[in-house]
Amino acid sequence: MRAFVFPGQGSQSVGMGKALAEASPAAKELFQEVDDALSQHLFRIMVEGPESDLTLTENAQPAIMANALATLRVMQKEGGFSLAEKGDFVAGHSLGEYSALCAAEAFDIGTTSRLLKLRGQAMQAAVPVGEGAMAALLGADIDKAQALADAAAEGEVCTVANDNDPSQVVISGHRGAIERAVAMVKDHGIKRGVLLPVSAPFHCPLMQPAADAMEEALAGAKINTPLLPVYANVLASAIADPDEIRLRLVEQVTGRVRWRESVAAMWEAGVTDFVELGGKVLGPMIKRIAPDATVRSVVTMDDVEAALGSF
Repeated sequence: MRAFVFPGQGSQSVGMGKALAEASPAAKELFQEVDDALSQHLFRIMVEGPESDLTLTENAQPAIMANALATLRVMQKEGGFSLAEKGDFVAGHSLGEYSALCAAEAFDIGTTSRLLKLRGQAMQAAVPVGEGAMAALLGADIDKAQALADAAAEGEVCTVANDNDPSQVVISGHRGAIERAVAMVKDHGIKRGVLLPVSAPFHCPLMQPAADAMEEALAGAKINTPLLPVYANVLASAIADPDEIRLRLVEQVTGRVRWRESVAAMWEAGVTDFVELGGKVLGPMIKRIAPDATVRSVVTMDDVEAALGSF
């Protein structure tokens, strides 16, 4: 069994998509569709930067999605690839869940672009700059991370945001609490705590205003039954009902990204082959969760051709 997976924020880089668009009219067409949907020259920012513009959450989120969907579009248009025939599940890390849903045709590309633009804007606006923070805990499992978060909170928000793999957990919340947590890592048997260069504390209760904005936006969005079930971040289990997809995407804004559990559940369900479209971020995590799984990344035209030849 095979799952197609889609990366989240942090996988962006200036120049992304350029070679693919130059090599494939199908990719170029997709990037234009995203630009048209947003009434913005997003692809120019992806290719030329500046990096400060690309890393703005409202740009990074649709850009990462566009880059991933471009690889899929090339596979479909130039290789006759069918996601429904070659895959069993889709999943994505945080914003990657929108990419996964778009790939599975639950959303069209225009709707996905606009939802992610709004999601980025709403997440940025939810907490004043400087009030929130996130930190990666290296050498931490979920139990150690939770204990540290509880100890550092002191009445502020400090919670597990991303359970990425058995050795990496991300915490999110008020800046003071996150800084306390980083200072306390050794006391909790954790190798290292690193403050992340993010502009807002994602996936924690401070994001409630953004969740409210997404609830309103998703209420008016057309959602089709996906071609393949999607593993929802907040459940770590597969869903396919449009109303449940809508509900879980709202919960996801403030909820934990249960990536480790999602991959483990897919492995338990019989998935042995994981294909990451548009990035090389999730593959190493997957190998730490399911060491016997086959993992490949599809980013370049060479990757596309190699993947098409292997299915």
